[in-house]
Amino acid sequence: MNLVKEFFVDSECSYLDAKKQKTHYKMIDECDGESCEALIERGFRRFGRMYFRPICAECNECQSVKIDVANYEFSKSARRVLKKASHLQSYIQKPTLTREHLKIFKKYHLHMSDKKAWEYTETSAQNYYSSFVVGHEDFGYEVLYYDGDKLVAVDLIDILQNGISSIYFYYDPDYAHLSLGKYSLYNQIKFAKSTNKSWIYLGYYVEDCPSLSYKAEYKPYLTLKDRPDENERYEWF
Repeated sequence: MNLVKEFFVDSECSYLDAKKQKTHYKMIDECDGESCEALIERGFRRFGRMYFRPICAECNECQSVKIDVANYEFSKSARRVLKKASHLQSYIQKPTLTREHLKIFKKYHLHMSDKKAWEYTETSAQNYYSSFVVGHEDFGYEVLYYDGDKLVAVDLIDILQNGISSIYFYYDPDYAHLSLGKYSLYNQIKFAKSTNKSWIYLGYYVEDCPSLSYKAEYKPYLTLKDRPDENERYEWF
């Protein structure tokens, strides 16, 4: 692992109004899977070569959570979602960038701006490439979902030794009726079960943030205790 740069940034909170946020960043070239997993287990997330986590001194609202795959059982509702979208074809490969990726990415974020009041910012090809294509090394993948020959959703994940880290998912809003966010996560769980992975790393659960509070639905899950450094033992409970 080649650590290029480490720094801290103070900013407005990404998840809760009227709060400040302090974020710990690491820029890492050629990160191996073991090192990536060690960071994810300690509450970091990965976008491209950037690893980051909130370290706000007076706030613990961002809770790192992971699904307990072995003990997860699909509900009747989950099985309905899987059946409803069962006509889609999926392909897994190393992350790529095409015009279709950017088209759906833009369409999705405009949709979420209307639906959930997300702040919309145009994403360039370079920004997308830096966030979702570079830095995948030998563990980063994208799962492409197709309806016939039409790309309808993209799920970006890291497949690690003991689990799958969910990085980012977006879809064509014309297919919102298929509950594709749930569908993609259920497929991650199915894949983890079939390959004896223990965890699905969901990132941060924030109770009062509608875009993140849904994660509490995926039980049983574990929560990371405190914010352990790389040289400290970590504990999930």
